Amino acid sequence: QVQLVESGGGLVQVGGSLRLSCAASTRTFGSYRMAWFRQAPGKEREFVASISRSGTLTNYADSVNSRFTISRDNAQNTVYLQMNSLKAEDTAVYYCAGTSQLCTAWARDYHYWGQGTQVTVSS
Repeated sequence: QVQLVESGGGLVQVGGSLRLSCAASTRTFGSYRMAWFRQAPGKEREFVASISRSGTLTNYADSVNSRFTISRDNAQNTVYLQMNSLKAEDTAVYYCAGTSQLCTAWARDYHYWGQGTQVTVSS
C-alpha cells in the first residue's frame, strides 16, 4: 500500500506561484508513474499533469500547459507541481495520484491517491 501526502497549497493572488509537493511512503517510488489531478467545487476531478517513472516524459492538460511544471525526485520519494501565472480558474483541491500501470489522463487508472491540498487563487 502506497500512501501519498500532499503539501504546499494555500491562498495566492492571480499571477502568483505555488509549488505543491507529494511525498510517497514507499521504497519503490521510482516504479510508479505519478500525476496531479484537481477538483473544483461542483465539478468533476480533472487531469492536470503526469510524469513517467524516470521523469523524462511529462504530459499536461491544455489549460495548464506552459504554466505548470511536474517533476519528481525519486531519491526523495517526492513529486512536485510548480504552478506559475495562476488564474482564478485554477482554484481547486489538488490531488496527487500514482499508478503502477500506464500513465493516463483518467483518474480511474490511478490506484493511489493523496488526501488533497487546497489551492485558492484570488482576484
